[in-house]
Amino acid sequence: MAALRIVFMGTAELSCDSLRRLLESPAFQMVAVVTQPDRPKGRAFKLQPSPVKVLGLQALLPVLQPERARSEEFLAHLQALQPDLIAVAAYGQILPASILNLPRFGCLNVHTSLLPRYRGAAPIQWAILNGDAETGVTIMKMDAGLDTGEIVTQARTPIRPEDDAEALHDRLAGMGAELLVRTIPEYVAGRITLQRQPAEGVSHAPKIRKEDGHIDWRQPALAIWNRVRGLTPWPGAFSYLPGQPRPHLLKIWRAEVATCSGPAGEVLQADKTGIVVGCGQEALRILRLQLEGGRRLEAQAFLAGHPLQPGHKLG
Repeated sequence: MAALRIVFMGTAELSCDSLRRLLESPAFQMVAVVTQPDRPKGRAFKLQPSPVKVLGLQALLPVLQPERARSEEFLAHLQALQPDLIAVAAYGQILPASILNLPRFGCLNVHTSLLPRYRGAAPIQWAILNGDAETGVTIMKMDAGLDTGEIVTQARTPIRPEDDAEALHDRLAGMGAELLVRTIPEYVAGRITLQRQPAEGVSHAPKIRKEDGHIDWRQPALAIWNRVRGLTPWPGAFSYLPGQPRPHLLKIWRAEVATCSGPAGEVLQADKTGIVVGCGQEALRILRLQLEGGRRLEAQAFLAGHPLQPGHKLG
């Protein structure tokens, strides 16, 4: 049997594991990579390629970067490639029906949640923010909706106390890649019964905004702990220290729930065991933090240069 001709569409770092695994398999002939155009980044706003573009060029694959995936010119490029299947992971654009219907086996998407839970842009972060006990990956046959296609396969993983969004991202990226390469041959052979997504249990995971990281100390400590974990590394959970001429942004990188209580936002304790801050319920012990413009420090090292006393308020 001839190798399956596959076009891969992806942009974010999460996509790279899937592309690597597809490239490693002799069952697949990778004919092109599609990714978002280079974007300006950094203080100099220098154009930077996506991680998927870098990987595609290293593999000596043609790389297509349409500004709009629905353009006629891009569709003509895809048609000329004659793909049997399009594999998609964190591409960043909604695909029109003209692309979804082009390959004979359609388009399969790697989505990092247990659909229909967390359709949308940020399923990993919202699973932690909401305190879920588990999450997973779904291989879905794409349709015209936003993550509404039929479920092909799924795999589950617990969300561990030590997980933050970065660690969970890396685990799910690997799981999704493995599931994709196992699923494609079974799917193409017709040995998988596709399942419609159930109407119950639907939820959405909107894009994370920078302001989502601002801590409201009136919330329970458990919710704030989940915010710290769910928004690491970006945008990071943050608060403010009083200062002149303006308050100083304080980013919190690691914390734990402390079984004590006090006024919300008030420092209750500051020593080598951490900086304990009162919350709406219980308290949060800050273990690693970073002052704006400074380095990430363990609490003890931070306090050596920035003494905090009980009674100080964070905002």
